[in-house]
Amino acid sequence: MKASDVKRGNVVEHDGTVYQVRDIERSAPTARGGNVTFRFTLYSIPGGRKLDLSLRADDDLREIELIRRAANFSYKDGDAFVFMDAEDYTPYTLDPETVGDNAGYIVEGTEGFYVQLIDDSPVALQVPASVALTVVDTAPELKGASATKRTKPAKLDTGIEIQVPEYIGTGDKVWVNTTTGEFSGRA
Repeated sequence: MKASDVKRGNVVEHDGTVYQVRDIERSAPTARGGNVTFRFTLYSIPGGRKLDLSLRADDDLREIELIRRAANFSYKDGDAFVFMDAEDYTPYTLDPETVGDNAGYIVEGTEGFYVQLIDDSPVALQVPASVALTVVDTAPELKGASATKRTKPAKLDTGIEIQVPEYIGTGDKVWVNTTTGEFSGRA
Protein backbone atom coordinates (compact mmCIF):
# COMPACT_ATOMS: atom_id res chain seq x y z
CA MET A 1 0.00 0.00 0.00
CA LYS A 2 1.13 3.57 -0.58
CA ALA A 3 2.45 5.52 2.42
CA SER A 4 -0.33 8.06 1.87
CA ASP A 5 -2.96 5.33 2.46
CA VAL A 6 -1.54 4.07 5.75
CA LYS A 7 -3.77 4.71 8.78
CA ARG A 8 -3.08 4.65 12.50
CA GLY A 9 -3.29 1.11 13.85
CA ASN A 10 -2.28 -0.49 10.53
CA VAL A 11 0.33 -3.20 10.75
CA VAL A 12 3.12 -2.96 8.19
CA GLU A 13 6.44 -4.57 7.35
CA HIS A 14 9.63 -2.54 7.02
CA ASP A 15 13.10 -4.09 6.56
CA GLY A 16 11.79 -7.53 7.52
CA THR A 17 10.28 -6.37 10.82
CA VAL A 18 6.59 -6.05 11.58
CA TYR A 19 5.40 -2.77 13.09
CA GLN A 20 2.15 -1.24 14.23
CA VAL A 21 1.56 2.38 13.21
CA ARG A 22 0.94 4.52 16.31
CA ASP A 23 1.16 8.00 14.85
CA ILE A 24 1.37 9.71 11.47
CA GLU A 25 2.53 13.24 10.78
CA ARG A 26 2.02 14.64 7.29
CA SER A 27 4.28 17.43 6.15
CA ALA A 28 3.75 19.29 2.93
CA PRO A 29 6.67 21.29 1.58
CA THR A 30 6.21 24.99 0.98
CA ALA A 31 7.69 24.95 -2.52
CA ARG A 32 5.35 23.96 -5.31
CA GLY A 33 5.83 20.50 -6.77
CA GLY A 34 7.69 19.27 -3.70
CA ASN A 35 6.98 15.84 -2.31
CA VAL A 36 4.62 15.40 0.62
CA THR A 37 6.32 13.33 3.30
CA PHE A 38 4.79 11.19 5.98
CA ARG A 39 6.54 10.63 9.28
CA PHE A 40 5.41 7.44 10.97
CA THR A 41 5.89 6.46 14.58
CA LEU A 42 6.04 2.67 14.54
CA TYR A 43 6.32 0.08 17.29
CA SER A 44 7.69 -3.37 16.53
CA ILE A 45 5.53 -6.45 17.02
CA PRO A 46 6.58 -8.20 19.15
CA GLY A 47 8.89 -6.21 21.38
CA GLY A 48 7.42 -2.72 21.15
CA ARG A 49 10.65 -1.08 19.95
CA LYS A 50 10.00 2.40 18.59
CA LEU A 51 11.00 3.40 15.07
CA ASP A 52 10.54 6.77 13.39
CA LEU A 53 10.24 6.41 9.64
CA SER A 54 9.81 9.09 7.00
CA LEU A 55 8.43 8.18 3.59
CA ARG A 56 7.21 10.00 0.51
CA ALA A 57 3.49 9.75 -0.32
CA ASP A 58 3.97 7.18 -3.06
CA ASP A 59 6.50 4.98 -1.25
CA ASP A 60 5.24 1.46 -0.65
CA LEU A 61 4.73 -0.29 2.67
CA ARG A 62 3.56 -3.89 2.85
CA GLU A 63 0.49 -4.26 5.02
CA ILE A 64 0.43 -7.35 7.21
CA GLU A 65 -2.78 -8.92 8.35
CA LEU A 66 -2.88 -8.78 12.10
CA ILE A 67 -5.76 -10.62 13.69
CA ARG A 68 -7.00 -9.54 17.11
CA ARG A 69 -8.73 -12.21 19.18
CA ALA A 70 -10.47 -11.52 22.47
CA ALA A 71 -8.84 -13.82 25.01
CA ASN A 72 -8.85 -14.46 28.74
CA PHE A 73 -5.83 -15.18 30.89
CA SER A 74 -5.93 -18.84 31.87
CA TYR A 75 -2.72 -19.78 33.69
CA LYS A 76 1.06 -19.45 33.76
CA ASP A 77 3.15 -22.24 32.28
CA GLY A 78 6.63 -21.64 33.64
CA ASP A 79 7.41 -18.08 32.49
CA ALA A 80 4.84 -18.16 29.70
CA PHE A 81 1.29 -16.84 29.93
CA VAL A 82 -1.50 -18.98 28.49
CA PHE A 83 -4.60 -17.18 27.22
CA MET A 84 -7.78 -18.87 25.98
CA ASP A 85 -9.61 -17.51 22.94
CA ALA A 86 -12.92 -16.11 24.23
CA GLU A 87 -14.87 -17.67 21.35
CA ASP A 88 -13.33 -20.98 20.33
CA TYR A 89 -11.08 -21.64 23.39
CA THR A 90 -7.90 -21.94 21.33
CA PRO A 91 -5.00 -21.66 23.79
CA TYR A 92 -2.36 -19.04 22.98
CA THR A 93 0.98 -19.33 24.76
CA LEU A 94 2.78 -15.99 25.01
CA ASP A 95 6.38 -15.93 26.13
CA PRO A 96 7.67 -13.23 28.49
CA GLU A 97 9.27 -11.27 25.60
CA THR A 98 5.91 -11.08 23.80
CA VAL A 99 4.08 -9.98 26.95
CA GLY A 100 6.79 -7.52 28.00
CA ASP A 101 5.82 -4.91 30.58
CA ASN A 102 2.18 -5.96 30.30
CA ALA A 103 2.95 -8.90 32.62
CA GLY A 104 2.14 -6.66 35.58
CA TYR A 105 -1.42 -6.19 34.33
CA ILE A 106 -2.36 -9.83 33.77
CA VAL A 107 -4.93 -11.09 36.26
CA GLU A 108 -7.50 -13.86 36.05
CA GLY A 109 -11.10 -12.90 35.51
CA THR A 110 -10.27 -9.62 33.78
CA GLU A 111 -12.04 -8.86 30.50
CA GLY A 112 -10.59 -6.88 27.62
CA PHE A 113 -7.40 -8.73 26.71
CA TYR A 114 -6.66 -9.24 23.01
CA VAL A 115 -4.04 -11.57 21.60
CA GLN A 116 -2.66 -10.28 18.31
CA LEU A 117 -1.82 -12.96 15.74
CA ILE A 118 0.13 -12.96 12.50
CA ASP A 119 -0.14 -16.21 10.52
CA ASP A 120 -1.83 -17.85 13.54
CA SER A 121 1.17 -17.11 15.79
CA PRO A 122 0.65 -14.87 18.83
CA VAL A 123 2.91 -11.83 18.42
CA ALA A 124 1.58 -9.34 20.96
CA LEU A 125 -0.82 -8.83 23.83
CA GLN A 126 -3.17 -5.88 24.08
CA VAL A 127 -4.28 -5.18 27.64
CA PRO A 128 -7.42 -3.38 28.83
CA ALA A 129 -7.14 0.40 29.46
CA SER A 130 -7.27 -0.24 33.20
CA VAL A 131 -7.15 -3.28 35.45
CA ALA A 132 -8.15 -3.87 39.07
CA LEU A 133 -5.25 -5.17 41.16
CA THR A 134 -4.92 -5.91 44.88
CA VAL A 135 -2.45 -4.10 47.12
CA VAL A 136 -0.35 -6.77 48.85
CA ASP A 137 2.05 -4.51 50.69
CA THR A 138 2.07 -0.81 51.53
CA ALA A 139 2.90 1.33 54.54
CA PRO A 140 0.01 1.79 56.98
CA GLU A 141 -2.04 4.95 56.66
CA LEU A 142 -0.37 7.80 58.49
CA LYS A 143 -2.42 8.95 61.47
CA GLY A 144 -3.68 12.45 60.94
CA ALA A 145 -3.03 12.18 57.23
CA SER A 146 -4.78 15.11 55.70
CA ALA A 147 -6.52 14.94 52.36
CA THR A 148 -3.35 16.12 50.68
CA LYS A 149 -2.21 14.42 47.54
CA ARG A 150 0.72 12.67 49.20
CA THR A 151 1.44 9.20 47.85
CA LYS A 152 3.33 6.14 48.99
CA PRO A 153 4.61 3.05 47.15
CA ALA A 154 2.38 -0.02 47.07
CA LYS A 155 3.24 -3.51 45.83
CA LEU A 156 0.44 -5.16 43.87
CA ASP A 157 -0.50 -8.83 43.51
CA THR A 158 1.11 -9.13 40.07
CA GLY A 159 4.46 -7.94 41.43
CA ILE A 160 4.43 -4.38 40.10
CA GLU A 161 4.82 -1.34 42.34
CA ILE A 162 2.90 1.90 41.90
CA GLN A 163 2.34 5.09 43.88
CA VAL A 164 -1.03 5.21 45.69
CA PRO A 165 -2.72 7.85 47.85
CA GLU A 166 -1.98 7.59 51.59
CA TYR A 167 -5.49 6.33 52.43
CA ILE A 168 -5.04 3.10 50.43
CA GLY A 169 -4.16 0.11 52.62
CA THR A 170 -2.94 -3.46 52.20
CA GLY A 171 -5.75 -5.65 50.85
CA ASP A 172 -7.47 -2.80 48.98
CA LYS A 173 -8.28 -3.28 45.30
CA VAL A 174 -7.18 -0.42 43.05
CA TRP A 175 -7.59 0.49 39.38
CA VAL A 176 -4.34 0.90 37.49
CA ASN A 177 -4.17 2.74 34.16
CA THR A 178 -2.22 0.36 31.90
CA THR A 179 -1.03 3.15 29.60
CA THR A 180 0.60 5.26 32.32
CA GLY A 181 1.07 2.60 35.01
CA GLU A 182 -0.56 4.95 37.51
CA PHE A 183 -3.22 4.60 40.21
CA SER A 184 -6.61 5.66 38.88
CA GLY A 185 -9.01 4.97 41.74
CA ARG A 186 -10.25 2.49 44.27
CA ALA A 187 -11.78 -0.62 42.71
